[in-house]
Order: sequence, then structure tokens, then C-alpha cells
Amino acid sequence: MSNKTNKDENTSSFLGNPKNRSRLYTGLFIVAAVVFFIVNNTNGETEQGPYPPNYNEAPTEMLSLSDYKGKVVIIDFWATWCPPCIKGIPDLIELKKEHKDSNFEVIGISLDSFTRGGATKNNVSPFMAEKGINYPIVVGDPQVAQLYGGIRSIPTSFVIDKEGYIVSYYQGLVALEQLKKDIAKANSKDYVPDTKYVAPDFSLPVVK
Repeated sequence: MSNKTNKDENTSSFLGNPKNRSRLYTGLFIVAAVVFFIVNNTNGETEQGPYPPNYNEAPTEMLSLSDYKGKVVIIDFWATWCPPCIKGIPDLIELKKEHKDSNFEVIGISLDSFTRGGATKNNVSPFMAEKGINYPIVVGDPQVAQLYGGIRSIPTSFVIDKEGYIVSYYQGLVALEQLKKDIAKANSKDYVPDTKYVAPDFSLPVVK
């Protein structure tokens, strides 16, 4: 009976010491944390998330204008909320089809990510599928807009020759026949650039 009493007294004395209680609680916390970690990492793959609303994986593929040197390129600044832009897209699709076997490309620079507060930025990929867009679309930003003189209205388009010089520039919807003339001009044997304005290079994420 005396031994049990002594043990109880020793235990009470041990727990009564604030330092000993602190060590005990710390040890119990560490054991619980280790058990929790093991359980959560032995029940299959780690669950990701939850993600915030409208979460999208950041695009990884980048497109640079310099990659298209040797091709005539039309750069089209546009957005899904812009009626004139939408009206001009079938012409760009037709040009891409017509010149699919030649050194030609259309690059659409979507401004949805920062115009109108970015409200339509998630509409670009579905829009591309709906309209059957057959040329690359990249995510534009204020920096590339400034590089091209500060895009003040859309659509705004540039025709670039094979060496990167600007052949023509249009603010607003441009007729298909005019674009065809510019492409033919840039592809002609006796073509000489009218100006020495080089289109600024950029590297932007590709919309998938």
C-alpha cells in the first residue's frame, strides 16, 4: 500500500511541475502529428485543393513572334466581347486555310485577360472551339499592348513581313481583300518594306 501511495505522490509531483507538464503535452502533440501524417500519406494519392472559384492551371506553352521569322504574319488584337472582332474572325480563318501550305501565320492576341476587369478571360478557350479558330491564340497583357503603340480600340491588326517589318497596320475591322493584298505584297519577289519599323517581339502563353 505504501509503494502505491509513493507512486501516486511521485506522479502527482511530476505533473504538478509546469515544466514537466509542458514536456508531456509537447510529446503528445508530436506523436499525434506523426500519426496524422502517416494516415494521410498511406491512403492513396494526396488530394489537391480545394481551389478557389474559377481556378485555372497556368498555361505553360509560350509563343514568341520571333519563332515565325521567315513567315508573313498577321497579328490580331481582339477580345471575345468585341462584336467587330468576332465579325472579322471568319476572314482570318479563311486566310489560314488558304495559306496553310505556305509561309504564313495568324496570331490572335486576346485582351480578355485585362479588359473589362478580366470578366471574359475564361471565355476564350470555349470561344475558340465554338468558332473553329485554326490559328494560335495567346493571352495578351498591358505590356504587349503598349509595345504595339498602346492598343486603344479593337480589333487592331498588323501585317508583318518575313523579316519582321510591319507591312501595314489597321485600327478597326479590315476587309478580307485588303489583307489578301498585303499578304501578296509581302510575298512578291520585288517586295521592299515601305518602312523600317520592326514588329516588337513578345513571348506570351498559348490558350488551349
